[in-house]
Amino acid sequence: MSLAYLLLLAFPAAMILAALSDLFTMTIPNRISLVLFALFLVIAPIAGLSLEETLMHLAAGFAVLVLGIILFATGTFGGGDAKLMAAGALWLGIGQIVPYFAYITILGGVLAVAILLYRRIPEMLFPPLVPVWATRLRQRDCGIPYGIAISAATLIAFPATKLYALILA
Repeated sequence: MSLAYLLLLAFPAAMILAALSDLFTMTIPNRISLVLFALFLVIAPIAGLSLEETLMHLAAGFAVLVLGIILFATGTFGGGDAKLMAAGALWLGIGQIVPYFAYITILGGVLAVAILLYRRIPEMLFPPLVPVWATRLRQRDCGIPYGIAISAATLIAFPATKLYALILA
């Protein structure tokens, strides 16, 4: 198995870890976004992405990071969500930004509706030993673990990228 394949496996693993961390703790550790950034910098030249294409991926990540910072500053997004969304954009590149945002919007909406419905289930229907994270999600003042939608959107959009095609070539 080539190094590119091993690095490719680390990418979805990090995204899944981010989603699970957000679900269980409502936080996405900075180290996950940093690992995704570092993995991209290693895999891009190994896969054969040109310098110009790599710079375009970096520009996509930076632009989405700026957007994420604005969303964070307005209280719309958490800081971890903003950084994870930027890391996803880095891997996807400019060409997948519009589908990426569409997937995030759709999946985030489905996630929000599911959690709102979950919060309406009468408490008496739950077993006595519900995990802490599941109890927390029922609280109305608890946010939505949007990292789940961001991670899923990234993984859905990635197979349409040139980087993915280069790795599999």
